[in-house]
Amino acid sequence: MWKAPLPRSGDQRKRSVGLLGGSFNPAHEGHVHVSRMAKQALGLDEVWWLVSPQNPLKPVSGMAPFRTRMDQAKTLTATIPFIQISDVESRLGTRYTADTVAILQKRLPGLRFIWLIGADNLAQLPRWRGWTRLMGLLPVAVMARPAYSLPALAGKAAKRFERFRTPPRRLVKTSPPAWSFLWLKEHPASASRIRACQSQG
Repeated sequence: MWKAPLPRSGDQRKRSVGLLGGSFNPAHEGHVHVSRMAKQALGLDEVWWLVSPQNPLKPVSGMAPFRTRMDQAKTLTATIPFIQISDVESRLGTRYTADTVAILQKRLPGLRFIWLIGADNLAQLPRWRGWTRLMGLLPVAVMARPAYSLPALAGKAAKRFERFRTPPRRLVKTSPPAWSFLWLKEHPASASRIRACQSQG
């Protein structure tokens, strides 16, 4: 059974933790970049990468083994103390983000969680199971991605929760539903391009 991490010694305030979920197939510098930018823009204490055993919306074909993806993520972030790599979904047996978040909040009431997603995921959020429930569970920070940002902001999820959009610096202290859009500096790394290069040798 998964065990919750212990609070840091002497840290009495409620720490803010960004949750970055995904396949990380593979983890790359782009993930590190958005983690750093989100930490700075939102005032986060930590960012946890929740490595998914299998994203329900992605094909199994071409997905590296779960342990391989975990190890790659750990190696990449070994010298970055604010990033923690978590296999919590594998340990809990959860498949959907809303279920994972609900359990984390119940087991770790001393932490303030913020969900981190790219603009591409904002665009497809209505396809996620329990997406409106998720928006009501915790604040959501949406990070800009080339070609996806403007369509996402005009999409169903953004329009439905338009009145709950909040400036990034206020997001951590705002009760859900609340979301912010972060116009971050772009990073060229792409998991799909990395896989394509690997397949070509």
